[in-house]
Amino acid sequence: MTELTLRGLTKRFGATTAVEDVTLDIPNGRFVCLLGPSGCGKTTLLRLIAGLEEPSAGQILVAGQDQTRVPTHRRDFGMVFQSLALFPHLTVAENIAYPLAIRGVDRATRRRRAAELLELVRLPDVGDRRIHQLSGGQRQRVAIARGLAIDPRVFLLDEPLSALDANLREHMQVELRQLQQRLGVTTLVVTHDQKEALTMADMLIVMDQGRVQQTGAPMEIYRDPANAFVAGFIGSTNLLPCRLAGRQIRVAGTTLDLAEGDRVKSADGDAVLSVRPEDVRFAETGLPARVTFIRDLGESVQIVLDLEGREVSAVFTPRDRPEVGLGDTVHLTFEPGRRVVLAP
Repeated sequence: MTELTLRGLTKRFGATTAVEDVTLDIPNGRFVCLLGPSGCGKTTLLRLIAGLEEPSAGQILVAGQDQTRVPTHRRDFGMVFQSLALFPHLTVAENIAYPLAIRGVDRATRRRRAAELLELVRLPDVGDRRIHQLSGGQRQRVAIARGLAIDPRVFLLDEPLSALDANLREHMQVELRQLQQRLGVTTLVVTHDQKEALTMADMLIVMDQGRVQQTGAPMEIYRDPANAFVAGFIGSTNLLPCRLAGRQIRVAGTTLDLAEGDRVKSADGDAVLSVRPEDVRFAETGLPARVTFIRDLGESVQIVLDLEGREVSAVFTPRDRPEVGLGDTVHLTFEPGRRVVLAP
């Protein structure tokens, strides 16, 4: 069963189109990340789904039922805002129970549900505290618990982890994903952090300039990007101008034969070759390049090279680190079957 369906969803603010003709089918129980640069329309799309913005065109359906004009409070959607929007004058338990209170649920049921959710987010003993007495990670858990209080059909989160420090953020990414897996609730998270999206999501929606550029599983998009924007935005890649002729490409004056598994998404002529840093190899023969920078990151080693005036990044494990130094000339090859030829 498809839980959430968007059909031609569009939002205009005067002459500016923030979201343009978005059509998506999000199956029940998926963890979906809306990913893209600032200003790409991902938060506006989330607000349209939540009912906080009215679409200029299109439809929003949940389990086949049209929700496009249904008021926010009647959609049974949970939401966590970027600011968290917790109430400082209420206790933690009262914050969590607030969505139930405004729906007229009796006090005993509210208390019981708040206690259940505090157990779920592993904060069983903080119900009587005030918000200012909590750490950043605890506040995050309280906001998540409040969003789940009504047992939502769809759970929406807008940059929920952006205010946390790096270590806590990584920890909460795993916690949020595990919580979603236990509950099985259809979840949409807005983020601009590619690593966060790759860590949490089983489905990515990549946006740019108000349009969906590609949807799919994270590794599917990573290995088979639809265009140069997606290739450059999801993870890190080298984008090199090339010329395509049948099953051959010419890069930096060298002709390479395409292999089985290489993906071609361009007509013959000018194109762009996408090669991930981990798929760059050093060899006896190949494209000559000069080492310009070496960075040891502990778990990996990054080597940056100059290839006819264009920067190429290569990544190796410490065990496979080549014996090269700054200024050395090496020869590059690109892993066959892992190359993508894209339209310019």
